[in-house]
Amino acid sequence: MEPRPEAQAHPAGRRRVTSRVELEQIAFGLFDRNGFEQTTVDDIAAAAGIGRRTFFRYFSSKNDIPWGMFERELERMRVRLKACPPEVPLMDAIREALVDFNRVEPAQIPWHRRRMTLILRVPALLAHSTLRFAAWRDVVAEFVGDRTGQRPDALAPQAVAHAVLGVAVAAYEQWLDDENADLGTLLGTAMRELSSAFGRRAGNPENSR
Repeated sequence: MEPRPEAQAHPAGRRRVTSRVELEQIAFGLFDRNGFEQTTVDDIAAAAGIGRRTFFRYFSSKNDIPWGMFERELERMRVRLKACPPEVPLMDAIREALVDFNRVEPAQIPWHRRRMTLILRVPALLAHSTLRFAAWRDVVAEFVGDRTGQRPDALAPQAVAHAVLGVAVAAYEQWLDDENADLGTLLGTAMRELSSAFGRRAGNPENSR
């Protein structure tokens, strides 16, 4: 079988990829043309003019590509939550952190839509996404545990973390289906609905009695 044109050797005269962002862009182009599952690491490396070993210096696997700088942004959210003043109600603090975590510059919105379409709608990525979502929930559960004096793996912190993730996924699904929707507005509105269910002052000892 002949290789697909876009997966052939690096074109003569074109400089090799020198950054993670460039490699990500090349990979997304291949995903668009050939499909995520049909695109291999070898395809991406060849199109970028690099070897497999170099590819793995940028990404641990093909499945990591759609996630971009997830770990760095997750750590930023952890720091933001820890720095939140104690007088800010728990669910308000989480809502603000959630919106900030998912804030996208206008010029990057089309790119972010492509990224989230892969993450949420490609079956081959579901297992990998589960691991990432678990890490995201851990950050929320840590914050709730700190606020409520409970262990992060206790029921209340875990319930809030799972619920907030559900809110985020639901908002993203709406956003992906409506090109005119504003992601921040959807996330904020959905979190306010969740907050009304948990109570504005969730996490106060008086509310757990």
